[in-house]
Amino acid sequence: MGLSIGIVGLPNVGKSTTFNALIKEQNAQVANYPFCTIEPNKAVVPVPDDRVERLAELVEVDRAIHATIQFVDLAGLVKGASQGEGLGNQFLGQIRDVDAILHVVRCFDDPNVAHISAHPDPKEDIDIINTELALADLGQLERRIEKLERQVKGDAKLQPVLDLALSLKDFLGEGQPLWRFPQLEEKVFRDLNAEMRFLTAKPVIYVANVDEEGLSEDNDYVREARAIVEEQNAHIFKFCAKLEEEIGVFPEDERQEYLQISGITESGLDQLIRMSYELLGLISFFSFNEEEVRAWTIRVGSTAPQAAGEIHTDFEKGFIKAEVATYEVFEEHGGWAALKAKGLMRMEGKDYVVKDGDVIYFRFNV
Repeated sequence: MGLSIGIVGLPNVGKSTTFNALIKEQNAQVANYPFCTIEPNKAVVPVPDDRVERLAELVEVDRAIHATIQFVDLAGLVKGASQGEGLGNQFLGQIRDVDAILHVVRCFDDPNVAHISAHPDPKEDIDIINTELALADLGQLERRIEKLERQVKGDAKLQPVLDLALSLKDFLGEGQPLWRFPQLEEKVFRDLNAEMRFLTAKPVIYVANVDEEGLSEDNDYVREARAIVEEQNAHIFKFCAKLEEEIGVFPEDERQEYLQISGITESGLDQLIRMSYELLGLISFFSFNEEEVRAWTIRVGSTAPQAAGEIHTDFEKGFIKAEVATYEVFEEHGGWAALKAKGLMRMEGKDYVVKDGDVIYFRFNV
């Protein structure tokens, strides 16, 4: 599965700069006026993982293919977006297919970069975006409820769906995002969410976008944003989009050195991927053949056949067994042949639950 993240925020908070910094390229237009971004900018970026290159060395192949993450940079949302203000309906519709939302909050002063208010206000900024996402879900639910009320008269099996939709409407009306809904894991909710693709059911990661001075110590804006996010039990990380965009074109070693000089121990992309995997319950496993090593992203709890299905549906259908070793054991003993010779390669069946870092060779028959 590919991971997809939508970048949202008010105009001129640094969304497109954040997008450019994360993908290490100057793809998104950046300008000092609202709605600089009309059509969403999209980019697919390899997930950094040193294990992939090391495995390629051990199995002596030329290609090391990383898992990928897609970023979607949307136009700035404004108050009334859910009612169409600032082309809001169009923009909101563009993030219904993403797996998670990256909410950029401006936490710096700059008289040369306009803001919708006299000065940045993290609480107001966060409230505006979250309210618009909730109102968009509410409007969608109300239309679905009208249809369900007609359908349920001829099909009583739809009553649980209608009951759920009404409960969700009340929940949103209380100002609660759907990711807090108590029955989130129940099948009826998962089915409805698969159909409706609720915006507020998506996990959210906040980015406190600061200037270089704000990297060394939290400023008042960051402290305010952290307090709000803590109340939501969500994730937040501090990020200087302008700095990371500027050094994004540097060679990797120079970039890491510059980040360390600036007091950054982990790049924005690394922080985001780590948090996203944690939030969405994702892990990576590795496969290889005579030509390549490849990383794959799966959900925690996936069985060996399900992991095989990520490579090809035929692998899952015809699954026989999986030859498995942890990355650490694989590296320690120098590759597959050494593992087999020492009897350290494990044979696993259909019930095996794949772990992060597993190196797997699937055997199947179609």
